[in-house]
Amino acid sequence: MKMQTSLRRVGEMVVGLSMLLLVAAMSQAGGETFTATASVKAPAGTATRAITIHVDRLVTEAERATILAAVSKNDPAAVQKALEATPDVGYIEADGRRTPLKYAYGRSTGGGRLLTVVTAKPVGYIGASDPGAKAAAGHEIALALLVLDDKSAGNGEISPAVTLKVDAQGAIVTSDYSHEVVRLTQIAKVK
Repeated sequence: MKMQTSLRRVGEMVVGLSMLLLVAAMSQAGGETFTATASVKAPAGTATRAITIHVDRLVTEAERATILAAVSKNDPAAVQKALEATPDVGYIEADGRRTPLKYAYGRSTGGGRLLTVVTAKPVGYIGASDPGAKAAAGHEIALALLVLDDKSAGNGEISPAVTLKVDAQGAIVTSDYSHEVVRLTQIAKVK
């Protein structure tokens, strides 16, 4: 039992040190910028767009706790309010429009890392111009997941208009405005 506890503490220290090094590297370099191709396949065909995700800094543990507490209330308005109260930590740029990031959190994943970014406003509504498209109420934020290798390249997904909630098992789940998955491919770090 003591050996397991010691190993767990060593593991936690390694993860914590990795995150501190990541934060230090980001602050020295003035943040990180990634380019990617966002693509969605829908019945009408495939659409692609170039996007840029720039992260000035990761959120603090206090900022992260505030956002997660809001998400756990299962109230989209509370989540949006908590995000809006958080300082900008970067932006997502698509179609010449920048949407401020309010949440950026990274964690190690073996040989790489998972970077999660969230905005307090939607990046766009896929299918909003379609006849009979539903209202956007409750889908007022955007979420992107970047799965990066050790060279900060990879793939991921973006939900340009989404609602975040917590399910019965305590996991964060999304409800997208569109039921189409928007894939991020060819993610590359440019700065």
